[in-house]
Amino acid sequence: MLVIPAIDIVRGRSRVVFWPGASAGVGAPTDRPERIAEAFVGQGARLIHLVDVDGARTGRPMSLAAVGAVASAVAVPLQVAGGLEGPEAVRQAFAAGATRVVLSVSIADRPDDLAACIEVAGDWLAVGLDPRQERLAAFPWHRPEQPTIDGLLDELFAAGVRRIVATHVGDVATVEALVEAATAAGAEVLVAGGVTDLDGVRRTRATGATGLILGEALLSGAVDFAAASAEAA
Repeated sequence: MLVIPAIDIVRGRSRVVFWPGASAGVGAPTDRPERIAEAFVGQGARLIHLVDVDGARTGRPMSLAAVGAVASAVAVPLQVAGGLEGPEAVRQAFAAGATRVVLSVSIADRPDDLAACIEVAGDWLAVGLDPRQERLAAFPWHRPEQPTIDGLLDELFAAGVRRIVATHVGDVATVEALVEAATAAGAEVLVAGGVTDLDGVRRTRATGATGLILGEALLSGAVDFAAASAEAA
């Protein structure tokens, strides 16, 4: 399983200040995404996940300059999420330096847009999915009936989606069910967040998930990247 550092970008800066030596009072803190990415790549990170928080709020890319700065600083793939609601936004993200993109689950209600995005991104496209039933119920679906998790997965896989980013997953059984469904469709699951210690890394690895995306846990130093990577191997 791949451990993937995540950086939430707000107004061009990291939402969480990176200062792994804070407890010992060593090192220098930074909120510059490119410097944070450089630090993790220097430790062996093979993929960086960037979240355009402003883009997610507005529904269009807002942090392309920051994506470009990271792309110029590191030579590993960049997975970008937030504000990517259609094929033109996906093209803009790729032009800025993204090599993977993550769409919101709202794309499931716009099959034509989903098909167009897949045409642009191919297998480098993922869809973010919050599997909590209460979140599904609260989502403003544009369809007669609220979909189920299994139904959504069937729709996405049938459309050609080959990667799911599962967010806010609270238990191992849910991840295992997602991984089982994805594997049957020739797809993979990345788990985003929900892990705060090395035991969580081990439990996630046991589910068969392909990757674990960690943001604040890594940036704050609560979880050590090297130790997490060793547990995930």
